[in-house]
Amino acid sequence: MDYTQIKTEKRGNILILTMNRPDRLNAIASGMPREIAAAVERANEDDGVHVIVLTGAGRAFCAGYDLKDFAETPAGNRGTGVAAGDVRPWDPMVDFNMMFANTRDFMSLWRSHKPTIAKVRGFAVAGGSDIALCCDMVVMAEDAKIGYPPARVWGCPTTAMWVYRLGPERAKRMLFTGDLVSGTEAAEMGLVLEAVPDDELDARVYALAARMAGVPRNQLMMQKL
Repeated sequence: MDYTQIKTEKRGNILILTMNRPDRLNAIASGMPREIAAAVERANEDDGVHVIVLTGAGRAFCAGYDLKDFAETPAGNRGTGVAAGDVRPWDPMVDFNMMFANTRDFMSLWRSHKPTIAKVRGFAVAGGSDIALCCDMVVMAEDAKIGYPPARVWGCPTTAMWVYRLGPERAKRMLFTGDLVSGTEAAEMGLVLEAVPDDELDARVYALAARMAGVPRNQLMMQKL
């Protein structure tokens, strides 16, 4: 498959899957969720891959949905369900179907038969937090930020991962406020596995992935299932 919004690289039996829109802080545009799911599917079919590491190009993991693509284009974008020039209102079912499809693609990281690790620097916010939290483990830079700011205005996470990782009360604390927390705070509250200084992030994630990659594929799959 020819990817336009992600790139992949194999390092031994570790697949590095990189969201590749650095000029937009890797914001989610049409097609990106499908490309992520396709790359995960290919990795699961590749006997030479034992572990998948998901990251973002440049200075951020993912800044959420790209509003220029999903909200600021004229009528006719995927979220409206109407043709250009049509005066009918936004169609909630069209919006739901689109977001449900994207969520299913994000969840491919969780359902992967091979372990997935999110490496987060910069920001993993809004829909970007959904993507990170769908991975089996999340390792953040201490000064990185994660949260769901749109909860103050419109929308909610499309996965259940906030509640799954934090429990109802702490998830509500994050989603009723829309606050961002640092990698250090996220690790302390149990949202992510750990936080390390930014200059140690690459080495830490690679060491963790390499340790897992030494386990046979069928054994990794059994643990995931």
